[in-house]
Amino acid sequence: MIMKKKPTPGKSELNNVPGDYHVPVLLRETMDGLQVKPAGIYVDCTFGGGGHAKEILSHLNKDGKLFAFDQDADAKSNLPDDDRIIFVPSNFRHLQRFLRLHKVDKVDGVLADLGVSSHQFDEAARGFSIRYEAALDMRMDQRQELTAYDVVHDYTEQQLHKLFEQYGEVSNSKTLAKTIVSLRTTMPMKTIENFKTALDPVVKGNPNRYFAQVFQALRIEVNDELGALRELLEQIPSLLKPGGRVAIITFHSLEDRVVKNYFRKGAFEEAEEHPFENIVSSHELKIITKKPITASPEELSANPRSRSAKLRIAEKI
Repeated sequence: MIMKKKPTPGKSELNNVPGDYHVPVLLRETMDGLQVKPAGIYVDCTFGGGGHAKEILSHLNKDGKLFAFDQDADAKSNLPDDDRIIFVPSNFRHLQRFLRLHKVDKVDGVLADLGVSSHQFDEAARGFSIRYEAALDMRMDQRQELTAYDVVHDYTEQQLHKLFEQYGEVSNSKTLAKTIVSLRTTMPMKTIENFKTALDPVVKGNPNRYFAQVFQALRIEVNDELGALRELLEQIPSLLKPGGRVAIITFHSLEDRVVKNYFRKGAFEEAEEHPFENIVSSHELKIITKKPITASPEELSANPRSRSAKLRIAEKI
């Protein structure tokens, strides 16, 4: 189902900033990179609080159009009262499919601000944050069945070892996986506190950092974040008009590596470095940002979440 915009209701206080659902990161840099055309057609793959989307709308004239995707039902409440925006309550991996329903084959620009929004972290019941007690959930799309508890309870020791090692870069991922499997039949792990308490004996280093890595791994698995990102990127070359641009903001090295490799070579494996070889894309994308753009000191001070953000931009040849 595709829904037109609705007026934005008043917001509650989130993140200690009145009215803020989520502060958009690298906003000016993203807009500069997208080079928004007034009458263009654009896609915001991760609408969230609507910060980037509203800035795109401010650059569009009456003929411009913005498609806003978000699989999180909460995001719908942030839609501005604007006829130029169409909200799609779906994962961005289905980008082309939904655009074709609107008879749109080509667009002028695509934006994706990946990861978890500030709102999602601060909604205790969602189970994304280690700070709150809640069910071990972590679903961005509440319509899906798989939860973090299902992963912890049902995956084999080998599967758990692999995901904690690859998605969380957890130093003792093998020990962690073995401990979960040995304890899950006798100790409850349905809530965040249950889970943390059960695993306390194997925590290495700073507990907050350790569990942040563990939670990242579970969240990526539950939402198939890397799989969805790969599917999105594969659609970009055929979707963009010549001269159209794609801007992707990532928040951890796994995402950034996927974006970097695809922009460079049209593949997801790490490309071999050749110091005397010019990097030529094999899939009609020209790299605009040879190195990722990061937050300015001013933005870092105003919005600590921006510290790990990396922006990469490419253009359709």
